[in-house]
Amino acid sequence: MGSSSAFREVFAAEPQAAAGVPFARFMELALYHPAVGYYTADRRRVGRDRKADFFTSTTFNPVFGDLVVAAAAGLLAGKNPADYDFVEIGAEPAGGALKGIAHPFRAYRTISLGQPLEFAGRCVVFSNELFDAQPFHRAVWRRGAWRELGVALAGEELHETELPAPTPELARALARFPRTAPEGYTIDAPLRTVALIETIVSQPWTGLFLAFDYGKSWAALAEEHPVGTLRTYSRQKMGNALLDRPGEIDLTGHVCWDWLVDGLQQNGFGEALVESQEAFFTKRAAAALASIVAAEARGFSARKQAVMQLLHPGNMGQKFQALHALRD
Repeated sequence: MGSSSAFREVFAAEPQAAAGVPFARFMELALYHPAVGYYTADRRRVGRDRKADFFTSTTFNPVFGDLVVAAAAGLLAGKNPADYDFVEIGAEPAGGALKGIAHPFRAYRTISLGQPLEFAGRCVVFSNELFDAQPFHRAVWRRGAWRELGVALAGEELHETELPAPTPELARALARFPRTAPEGYTIDAPLRTVALIETIVSQPWTGLFLAFDYGKSWAALAEEHPVGTLRTYSRQKMGNALLDRPGEIDLTGHVCWDWLVDGLQQNGFGEALVESQEAFFTKRAAAALASIVAAEARGFSARKQAVMQLLHPGNMGQKFQALHALRD
């Protein structure tokens, strides 16, 4: 697969680069290496034109931000939003869901890539497409067992390979995997999301956790996606050549909502709910939606078009989900 000389040089320095590096490590380098990582480079990633690689809900601001504010304030269950900091994790540099948005919270701040995940007190902790961009482990059922997939460098070419034994991280998770599967069935396991949510909830804070992302139940990942869920995005096009142009294109997969729910409920949160983006905003930001419709009832304005993109099942309404829970 095609890769830049700079990435190959970085990858070649990895122990066992010729024999095989775990896919999660390859993905970590491709996305987050300080010199050649996709998310660390100074590039335009998010937008609706062909110069950007993908668009997300924040592309439809200020409407998305207005709806998030309304929903989050309501989910605080009668508490005063002015007593809470709104902390956004994983915002694009110079971006953020609430950038330029009027809000009732005590303060708004973002934590971008490379900054410490540190916050305390009363908070609304928010993210948009943070968890799907964490490194994934890949496992394939072959010859009667789950085998971890890795990436190896032969000359100037990267290729997929089986590792001789699973990494400790995957080995600990294999108890969750099906006891058998069709030959070649592949699971892209978002194990790093478990560590990430544990880091988030271990901070000394109380309040609302709210994350927008796309994901599946563990049963769906284990039984309904025989080639895994990882894919690439570049110039608004989705692809499945996972080893092509590492560091230059986005690489992402579906999170496991069950694992994130477990992480919340094992750390003092109450009921954790996963709802489609459509259902979440329809139920949690109904007054804000009604206000948009009433204010611009006569025409199909830009704000109404944004609502259609965010809520319609054929657009982003079902593709994305929202996970939320409270910790008092």
